[in-house]
Amino acid sequence: MESILDHVIAKYNYWFYVVLMMIGFYAMIGKRNLVKKLLGMNIFQTAIILFFVSTGAKKGGSIPILDKYAALQGQVDVNQVVNPLPHVLMLTAIVVGVSVTGVALAVMQRIYRKYGTLEEDEILHKIENE
Repeated sequence: MESILDHVIAKYNYWFYVVLMMIGFYAMIGKRNLVKKLLGMNIFQTAIILFFVSTGAKKGGSIPILDKYAALQGQVDVNQVVNPLPHVLMLTAIVVGVSVTGVALAVMQRIYRKYGTLEEDEILHKIENE
């Protein structure tokens, strides 16, 4: 019977992703600076992307380019072919993440020009006193 430690060691990459997610989550929730929050969101997103890409990988799996005649005759073992869907979806997530980061940086630049700071508490205090 395998011990729990063997399972933990076998899935060490998942634990790494969980640690990365928690670092990003802490930065989004615990920090008051908007740039640090954005950096935390990017770390969180990167951890999720790495997690999905790693779940789409198979040891000994072949590329998903098949001979259509062999596939139609049932000569392809689908358990030995890597599913490309998680990887394609994560490429889309990367593009969306870069776009969101760019827009967030532009908004932060406007906030800084108007209020002179990127600290949440100071911005809220200045908004209340307007």
